[in-house]
Amino acid sequence: MASWAKTLRSAMLSGSLASVTSTVALAFLARAEGKAAVQPVNSTSHWLNGEQAGSFKQADLAHTAVGYATHHAATLFWAVIFERWVAPRRPVAALPMLRDALLLSAIAAAVDYGATPKRFTPGWEFVLSKRSMAAAYVAMAVGLAAGALIAQDDQVRTRRLNARLLDNSNRPIRRSLS
Repeated sequence: MASWAKTLRSAMLSGSLASVTSTVALAFLARAEGKAAVQPVNSTSHWLNGEQAGSFKQADLAHTAVGYATHHAATLFWAVIFERWVAPRRPVAALPMLRDALLLSAIAAAVDYGATPKRFTPGWEFVLSKRSMAAAYVAMAVGLAAGALIAQDDQVRTRRLNARLLDNSNRPIRRSLS
């Protein structure tokens, strides 16, 4: 089992990528539905600003910054769970990683909209169709998988480098007699 420190480092990467990919997807999906690109992110601030947060069409601190910070924190939460789940099976190939990320994202959607009190849902339902909401969770999965693969590659490179350093440290030092 990976240490919590490794899990948290990996989750910072995969969660941040998941946050960015899903936020970009939300913006494109909102535009495709004739809404302002920031409305889904603004809507996430509904826990603080009420249901009308989703109707706010401009970027500002009260709606957009709070909404994005909330969304980012939520994706980091899901990334910690995801990284802890895949850690014992590492290295994981790209397709199985994406499959696992899609499963975790589906669980996140079920929890967000099935078990979470309405005040603490992502709030996208105030702005987007269910189809677009599902697409945003798919984008989150892509970000989770991509981040987890990058973190996994970094861990493999670090292990190889450490092994080389250890191997070299066991060799006798040859001194030149010049």
